[in-house]
Formats: sequence, structure tokens, C-alpha cells
Amino acid sequence: MKVNVQTPNFAAKDELLVFVEKRLSKLEQFYDKIVFADVYLKVQKTSEKENKVVEVLLSIPGDDLMVKKEAKTFEEATDDVVKSLERQLKKRKQKQKAYL
Repeated sequence: MKVNVQTPNFAAKDELLVFVEKRLSKLEQFYDKIVFADVYLKVQKTSEKENKVVEVLLSIPGDDLMVKKEAKTFEEATDDVVKSLERQLKKRKQKQKAYL
């Protein structure tokens, strides 16, 4: 799976980019037909502490999955996004098995 990480308005450290790619690569355990993942790391200009936003567009055959989460850190938001995508991929796989 190819992971494209975009960070508009700030420069992300290499450790953060490696962390995001590592977490997303784990999704291939649940669904092996993932084409690519577009990741957007954004910082919102708000007074709240939870101003880090991670958006992931996961391209799979048939359609795309889009998940957006906010948290205090990018790592925390990435974990939330991966958990959500993991649930969706498992559900999709079960539906496919039901049709076979």
C-alpha cells in the first residue's frame, strides 16, 4: 500500500511521518486489497487543546473510506483513525464473505 502524507501549513518531523505510515500499514492485516492511503495532518487554529486533525482517505476497490479525527496529538488522532478504519475494513470483509 502506498501512503501519501500531506501536512499543509507546517513541516512534520520524520518520526511523525514514520509513525503514521507504520500504523496505516497494519491495516493490510485486515484487508489486503488496499490501493493507497492519503493522509492529511492539520493543525486547527482554535483555543482548544484538541486542535490536531488527522484525515485519512483509504482507497479500496469499489469505493473509498474517509475518516477524520481530532485529538491533542497527531499520534493519538492517528491511533483513533486506524481503529475506526480497522472496524470498517473488518465489517466490509464480513459482508463480502456473506455474499460468497
